[in-house]
Amino acid sequence: MAGVAPLRRLHHQQRRDPNLPPQAGKGGGRVNGGPEGLEISETTMARPAPTAAAEVFTGIDRRTAERLRRGRYPVEARLDLHGMTQDEAHRTLGGFIAGAREQGRRCVLIITGHGRTSGGILKAATPRWLAEPASRAHVLTIAPARPQHGGAGALYVLLRRADR
Repeated sequence: MAGVAPLRRLHHQQRRDPNLPPQAGKGGGRVNGGPEGLEISETTMARPAPTAAAEVFTGIDRRTAERLRRGRYPVEARLDLHGMTQDEAHRTLGGFIAGAREQGRRCVLIITGHGRTSGGILKAATPRWLAEPASRAHVLTIAPARPQHGGAGALYVLLRRADR
């Protein structure tokens, strides 16, 4: 083991008095096998990153989330926001979402574009607009589109079932 080097090094906090208890609630604790009093913080500890499904798919079951993420829901309507101003796109998106739900559609595709020249203004704004109360009443969840549907420049939107 003398010639083995660690793959990555943890950033350690300054040495503490070993007579003091570990800081409660801050994730601090002694490194296993390390010198007495050597502390690491929770932010430096390796934590598994949350999956995309956990971030985007709240309030739906795993099977539905997986179907949407893999592009297995049939896209029943499309809206292309290319060339629109932010105000035009916002108004159009709100009307499109409400109309699609009223027509009983479940999965729609919103094409925002990559925004290579403008920095992706519509791409960044669309999820915020879908989270506003007027649209949120219709939207169950959103997910990035598969490459065949526009990839990073498009979103799948799963709508709530229409009231009957």
